[in-house]
Amino acid sequence: MDQLKDLGAVRSRSMFGGFGLYRGDVFFAIVYEGGLYFKTDASSAPRYRREGMKAFRPRPGQVLKTYYQVPVDVLENDARLVEWARDAVLAAAGTRPPAKKG
Repeated sequence: MDQLKDLGAVRSRSMFGGFGLYRGDVFFAIVYEGGLYFKTDASSAPRYRREGMKAFRPRPGQVLKTYYQVPVDVLENDARLVEWARDAVLAAAGTRPPAKKG
């Protein structure tokens, strides 16, 4: 939570045996078993996959394909973490501008 202070008011709530993170009413992240998972969309998910990150699996046979684990190098850099978190908030809120074609 301290690392995300530049994101604004972030609160947590228990869920999935871990915690959900919210900015306002927007649920954008999951903290589970020592990992942090951010909400993704069609625009942001490929970046996580390129980094070799996996989708959130709270238990065998269950996968939340729109939440991906945040890479360690991002976790270790507060500015990058806030940047990725802002992107996750946009994905969760569905407010990302459409990608330009061409």
